[in-house]
Amino acid sequence: MLTRDEDLVAWAWAESEDWMELCVDPAALDAGDAAIAWFLERAGSSAVRTMALDTEEHVFAALDRAGFLPEDEMPWFTHHYLDLENLLPVPEVAGYTFRHVDPDEAGPRSACHRAAWSQPGGTSKVTAAAYERLMRTPPYRHDLDWVAVDEAGELVASATIWLDETNGVALVEPVGCVPDHRGRGLAGAVSVAGLAAARDLGARLGMVCPRGDDGYPVPMRVYQGIGFTPGPRTVTFVRPSLEA
Repeated sequence: MLTRDEDLVAWAWAESEDWMELCVDPAALDAGDAAIAWFLERAGSSAVRTMALDTEEHVFAALDRAGFLPEDEMPWFTHHYLDLENLLPVPEVAGYTFRHVDPDEAGPRSACHRAAWSQPGGTSKVTAAAYERLMRTPPYRHDLDWVAVDEAGELVASATIWLDETNGVALVEPVGCVPDHRGRGLAGAVSVAGLAAARDLGARLGMVCPRGDDGYPVPMRVYQGIGFTPGPRTVTFVRPSLEA
């Protein structure tokens, strides 16, 4: 992280050895160059990648100076926004109710996540213990972690909302539905329920970042169906390997 006059103006995060997350204040381009240089020094000569929004021309320029090239790679993502004054009422879905989780529900909440997100033949790494750690980590709030409950009392869909109280933004991430309960509108409904709770806590804008390419189109349709509109998309950049 780089600061100027006590304000944060740029940061780079080595999410992995070959992937950089980057944020740069347009008025502090030299700080952006320094943040990128830190990551590249750490990465050495191997190929590395990052993403930027297609509206961030100042980031494009900084990446170009550092030897990054645009890469036509899937997936790509689109930022979607929703003015929460226009949020629809929580839909009624026959046989289901919506509520936030309780602090002692790490076990069933993690089981819902695993059932929704595990690939065929595999399993999610989100255990009850891992979810307990998440619940103890700011800015998690159990009153913004919403679930759909079936008539048997099982948690079958979920949406976690992350509230930025300073800016009044509510980020939706992740949303999931257990396979046997899909096709009933639960993912959208539980998202609306969570966003309504965030609005009651002062959020003014909802945000979600689904894939925009054709490889995984359903989430974007769900979010647009509850009122989100698309904004900028991501572009992937690669600094090729320097090895001969």
